[in-house]
Amino acid sequence: MLESLGLDPVEERVYRFLVATAEAEVADLVGNLGIDAETAETVLVSMRVRGLVRTVGPGRRRFTAVAPDIVLGSQLLRHQQALDWARREVDRLSEEYRDGARRRDAGRLVEVLPNRVVLREYLDHLQEDARHEVLCLRQGRAVVPPAEENLAEPDALRRGVGYRVIYEGPLLEEQGMPANVAYAVKLGEQARVAPCLPVWLTVVDREVAVIPVAREEGTSEPTAALVRGDQLLEALIALFEGCWERATPLRIAEDGAIAEGTTPCPLGSDDLSLVSLLVAGVPDKSIATRLGVSQRTVQRRVSNIMELTGAQTRMQLAWRAATERWL
Repeated sequence: MLESLGLDPVEERVYRFLVATAEAEVADLVGNLGIDAETAETVLVSMRVRGLVRTVGPGRRRFTAVAPDIVLGSQLLRHQQALDWARREVDRLSEEYRDGARRRDAGRLVEVLPNRVVLREYLDHLQEDARHEVLCLRQGRAVVPPAEENLAEPDALRRGVGYRVIYEGPLLEEQGMPANVAYAVKLGEQARVAPCLPVWLTVVDREVAVIPVAREEGTSEPTAALVRGDQLLEALIALFEGCWERATPLRIAEDGAIAEGTTPCPLGSDDLSLVSLLVAGVPDKSIATRLGVSQRTVQRRVSNIMELTGAQTRMQLAWRAATERWL
């Protein structure tokens, strides 16, 4: 077990024996470990030179083990440092290998999905394997399976995968889509709507994206690309996030219909006035003076507002007020 620290099997047996017995002579090793006197003498001399044991007592014929945390701990630290260095080198070499592979073979970055059947199979497979989040721009119905066939998203939502989806306005006017979206939102999808979207897009776990790139002339058959490249993928994610910031949240009415708008504001006019001052960057002391209350009262009211809106920080409160358009 201690071979990685430089002890062969016989030396390890001797060292463990000395640790257990405190002190021992060559004869003790011969009698208890079943090794001959010459081997015991040779091993002890070698271990003493390496600082693993030392001699004690009259005549210096008895041996004792040096404390393991002193003699082996330092070796273990050196081994750990060597492993850390080796791990960093492996990471660096792996990154160089991936960069070289990308330069040599563009197919590692983009894979072509030639038709609707393959596209839908990949979409289902990617959503089934999703672990964290799926981002979608839904520009048109052409590549989207009908609601009754799209089981991958509801299953993923039930597993706890987050979905953020932006729908192009005209898409919500097509038959069956409002009910489909309302069902997904009730399962946990975060949905927004935009008048116009630049492209149809699905991004899974920020690791892979699917995006249509062309249609065969004279047909409605889409050709899509499966994108894994770092920079290209980052650009597609940035495109989604920009669209998300500008899109309008969708809400579900009591009758199950979907409508554009924000979630109902849970704050009264006085609280909204206070939040507007916070968003404007006015310090608590100045807010207290303006409202004619103590600074402690301002802080207490802010805490109550955060609890009411589910915000964990003031920054999150300001973000919610802006994105939900309460102000």
